[in-house]
Amino acid sequence: MNDAFDVVPGDVFVRDGAIVAVGRVGDAAADRVIDVGGDYVIPGFVQTHVHLCQTLFRSFADDLPLLDWLRRRVWPLEAAHSPATLRASTRLAAAELLLSGTTTALTMETVHDTDVVFEALQAFGLRATVGKCMMDADDQVPARLREETQASIDESVAMHARWHGAADGRLRAAFAPRFAVSCSRKLLEAVASLSARDGALVHTHASESQAEVEVVRRLSGGLSNLEYLAATGLATPQLCAAHCVWVTDAEQAMMADRDVKVMHCPGSNLKLGSGLAPIVEMRERGICISLGADGAACNNRLDMFEEMRLAATLQAVRRGPGTLPAKDVMWMATRGGARTLGLEDRIGSIEAGKHADLAVVSRNRPHLQPDRDPWSTLVYAARGPDVRLVMVGGDLLVDDFSLVREDAQQIAAYARAASDELASRAAIS
Repeated sequence: MNDAFDVVPGDVFVRDGAIVAVGRVGDAAADRVIDVGGDYVIPGFVQTHVHLCQTLFRSFADDLPLLDWLRRRVWPLEAAHSPATLRASTRLAAAELLLSGTTTALTMETVHDTDVVFEALQAFGLRATVGKCMMDADDQVPARLREETQASIDESVAMHARWHGAADGRLRAAFAPRFAVSCSRKLLEAVASLSARDGALVHTHASESQAEVEVVRRLSGGLSNLEYLAATGLATPQLCAAHCVWVTDAEQAMMADRDVKVMHCPGSNLKLGSGLAPIVEMRERGICISLGADGAACNNRLDMFEEMRLAATLQAVRRGPGTLPAKDVMWMATRGGARTLGLEDRIGSIEAGKHADLAVVSRNRPHLQPDRDPWSTLVYAARGPDVRLVMVGGDLLVDDFSLVREDAQQIAAYARAASDELASRAAIS
């Protein structure tokens, strides 16, 4: 997988965590040879919008529109998290992501205890950019999630200093103002200033639902969502905006001009009834689009294969078959994600010099036959459980369809107990 969409028969040679050669590797001596003859070796998927902290909320928050979903279920559950339940949620998510081929994630966590997320990911081996959620407005936010503006800023700055570049660069920190509805203008402007100063990514939600867009218009004195973010100084190449379902032509033009990145979450948008994002139109303008599953509370899966299939088929409904081809969707899931994170020179393709973030997809399953086209097979037919091997930075984390370092059954059992504990504390309706 590269920008030329080359399909190369041969080997991938890895040394010291990096790809050294692809195809014909000559007489290179290896400490270990992994025979995956006949299978697909692909770049690990780059999911650019997830909430690891919400994995324990799976099946707690179904069948509600976005704002009710947040206020009645997700925010009370996030407020009830303890360090122990947050660790269990992170580990459960990391296991699911790795086992289905995702090697890198951009994740927005809850307001408190985000150090626990970094610690769990450091041990697990996933590559991630993590943001502590920032929320200093909205009277309907639970007290434990409602921050004082300067305290939110100071804590995010301190977390960036503690964690950005940790684990030999595998972990990074981002600023994560939740969305305009729950953030004051002062907070958004401060984040814009910090991002400009440090080049830090800003991870937020924007224009996910029509109800949210109307709330932002009232709060901002008539501005649309992206217009408001631009007015605060946030509309820069560092802005990573999840969803963008309800963006006007003028907003799209501005986003293209300022190289704002869009993270498309088709499964979440369907389940919350938010709408179908104008992905084809945004791509035609040159906007970088990547993919994410969002959280397990609103998807309820973290499987990138499903997001790829949905992304392609939903645009076929909107604009006609073939308007978002399988090749382009695969690019969004790998190269587009890498570019969104500013890591296109390090991950997202199988080329010499890149980090060895790789996944191997089995080709011998009945549902993948006759497998006449690799792009069609991967986007329309393959599933997460078809992933047989995953490595991040050359470290083998999944082998023979199983986690190498961790016990998946233990993780699941602990998560069930942690979910029960969390539910007993949360004030959900």
